[in-house]
Amino acid sequence: MEELSGSDSALRDDIRELGDLLGATLREQGGQALFDTVERVRGLAKAARAGSEDAAEELERSLAELPPEQVAPVARAFSQFLNLANIAEQHHRVRRSREWARDPEAAALFGSLAEAIPRLATQLEPEQLHATVCNLDINLVLTAHPTEVQRRTMLQKYNRIAALLDDRDRYGQTPTEVNETRRTLKREITAAWHTDEIRRRRPTPQDEARWGLAVVEQTLWNAVPRYLRNLDQALREHTHRPLPLDCAPVTFATWMGGDRDGNPNVTHRVTRDVALLARWMAAHLYERDIQQLISALTVQICDDDLRAEVGGEAWEPYRVVLKRLRARLRQTQRWAEAKLQGGRVPEGEILTDIEELRQPLLCCYYSLQRVGAGIVAEGELLDTIRRVSCFGLTLLPIDIRQHADRHTETLDAITRALGLGGYAEWDEATRQQWLFAELASPRPLIPHGFEPESEVREVLNTLYTLEEIGPESVGAYIISHASVPSDILAVELLLRACGLTHPPRVVPLFETRDTLAAADQTMAVLFESSWYRERIAGRQEIMIGYSDSTKDAGHLTSVWTLFQAQERLVALARQQRVDLTLFHGRGGSIGRGGGPTHSAILAQPPGSVDGTLRVTEQGEVIQAKFGLPGIALRNLELYTTAVLEASLQPPEPPPPRWREIMDRLDACAMAAYRDTVKERPEFIEYFRTATPIEEIAQLTIGSRPAKRTPDAMTVDSLRAIPWVFAWTQTRLMLPAWLGVGEALEEAIAEGLASELQEMFQNWPFFEALLDMVEMVLAKGEPSVTLLYEQTLVPEQYREIGAELRARFQRTRAAVLTVTGHEAPLADFPVVRRAVEVRNPYVDPLNLLQVELLRRARSSDDEALRRALQIVINGIAAGMRNTG
Repeated sequence: MEELSGSDSALRDDIRELGDLLGATLREQGGQALFDTVERVRGLAKAARAGSEDAAEELERSLAELPPEQVAPVARAFSQFLNLANIAEQHHRVRRSREWARDPEAAALFGSLAEAIPRLATQLEPEQLHATVCNLDINLVLTAHPTEVQRRTMLQKYNRIAALLDDRDRYGQTPTEVNETRRTLKREITAAWHTDEIRRRRPTPQDEARWGLAVVEQTLWNAVPRYLRNLDQALREHTHRPLPLDCAPVTFATWMGGDRDGNPNVTHRVTRDVALLARWMAAHLYERDIQQLISALTVQICDDDLRAEVGGEAWEPYRVVLKRLRARLRQTQRWAEAKLQGGRVPEGEILTDIEELRQPLLCCYYSLQRVGAGIVAEGELLDTIRRVSCFGLTLLPIDIRQHADRHTETLDAITRALGLGGYAEWDEATRQQWLFAELASPRPLIPHGFEPESEVREVLNTLYTLEEIGPESVGAYIISHASVPSDILAVELLLRACGLTHPPRVVPLFETRDTLAAADQTMAVLFESSWYRERIAGRQEIMIGYSDSTKDAGHLTSVWTLFQAQERLVALARQQRVDLTLFHGRGGSIGRGGGPTHSAILAQPPGSVDGTLRVTEQGEVIQAKFGLPGIALRNLELYTTAVLEASLQPPEPPPPRWREIMDRLDACAMAAYRDTVKERPEFIEYFRTATPIEEIAQLTIGSRPAKRTPDAMTVDSLRAIPWVFAWTQTRLMLPAWLGVGEALEEAIAEGLASELQEMFQNWPFFEALLDMVEMVLAKGEPSVTLLYEQTLVPEQYREIGAELRARFQRTRAAVLTVTGHEAPLADFPVVRRAVEVRNPYVDPLNLLQVELLRRARSSDDEALRRALQIVINGIAAGMRNTG
């Protein structure tokens, strides 16, 4: 929201109207008593925020004394208001973008194609700008990490509310139409009130995949052609060259149905079903497009090529071509349905290659151009051709992710069956020697009659499944917790042993501080191998993880480690003449690598974004970035312009002195973080009692368990998402700032304040780091955390909380000293205002959560558990992220 400025009266009006409609719904559906209670709580919360101690005490007492039957309705009321406020804000972003575009006096919106392309065109030759745009390779990977607490049915209702607000703004409605829109809004809000926002069961991986495909169907399917039209227009205007028809600078992939790292629910059968589901959905969407084209393309004149294709007697030749294509798309749908249901596969031609879909459309397009009907070709037909370039036959190719240990176990079982001993017991040198020898050997690896245990069998069955579903359905094979060359070679050998004719690219994921620091050494060993260089054919993809590196060593250490790792990998790739793609495993929260897209990309080290970028879009971030058409369009443009600018005008490398300072900050920050989180045995008990971590683990928001192993809870065993989620709920936001304050304080005490300020002003990396920490500090509320502690934490652990709150305040002071701001978010007034508006509505939910946790931890009451889930949802809506 930082690009929005000026009057926000329209936003205030929308929030007020939605709040009034919600209030009317509460009164009508819940009764006057519920309405009065909610209004009283809201008034007390605002007064408390304004500084009234009496109101704060009365608010706390009122919520603690709330009768059990009123807890859930009150929580739902505040939760629903926060979700409605989020809708209004998202819609307002679209509104302001449109107002900006309509104003002839306004400069183009920063980061838009209309702003960036003309600016870059004044500094570059047209040929260079055009070629760079056409060679962009930006792949957004939709993942189903359990951070989207909203049910899909609720998201659909909220999207309809946003569409109603958009219609009212856009079409100049009459008073009668305005009243009808208001009634429809009330209808949707009432329906939402009577809809259970809590999932009754944990979603399956197939459910998550359907949710991902729904994002394509509902927004991206239309947003992508609009985005490509805008890009084509900008290129024509400023380079005098069009965007090629087969060019798709932004494409999509998914981990939904493929991410089996620590998720026993993702099996080879699940991956197969999700791939078939995507094939069916793709054929369905294209068939819908083709049906519209059949209705529209009644043109009779055509060129000789098309006439030869359809025959001389065809009256409406374009319809003939398109009907043939429609028949194959329908047959593809029937084929996918039969495969999914285990029935007999129908005979007939299905689409198996993207050119079988693209060529008939291009034949029609070029014919219309040649006979002078190009304006017809530039409509829905061009949009469909552009979709083919972006989405292919599968919409979202599936990345497979598996833990490195699973491959070690599989090869260990094979070597033991072959009488070679235990692979898992060999040292790294022995493993590499054997792996390279086997990769060069033509003999089969897996012995005849091999009957391994279930986990090993599942690894092999997954690889066999990749051959079955075909290369267009498969993206990359990600090795999580990769640390040594044998982790990569093991997968290459298993792919060959399972007979894959088109093996996917194998991508190591380096995600802890130590493995990131050694990533270039790991890859250097592989690049020295002629076999490996031939296998990668000059292109290497490497994934770098933000979440586990932050949980392992703290936020400041994580981002600096990632920065340096990228620098070393870029240098190595250039030395070895390998084209490198870096895959960023970013989450939604600052503690997991999240933050504004544009500034994050421009803050990457020089050369690391060289026309290519992969990045995960996780959980609630997918809805936030791509849930509404206008927002999706904006984010597609932001990704394009940021990658374009980072490629053409990369930042200067930091001077040695700044590196020296960062190394000192890194050492201090990591020590402060690890001393607290990992070296204090009592810390995990404080965390377990002061936050709803155990209750979050029971949420039905994702198919994956909260912990990698069923052992006792430790920071290392927890996944990064619930780790961040829990601290976000209590509003301490610890993972994003712990260690930063100590590092800055020490540097300031040593007289480095002016140099730190210079770094903030002139180094995009350091500026982005402190901007993100400052944003977290603006959202943090240590006084709220104190309420959890006083009620829930045993006395012997409370000194930890007091220490953390003091460190929060010291971190805030140190960061503001460096940024020069009077208060957090001074440079982002719209974001600051959004935080301030939400606080009085989130505060009561935190108080309710404290009370519910107190009750629930001494009771097995199902009603308490569900009320707690509602409160967790509401706080997540108010904080605008979970993990």
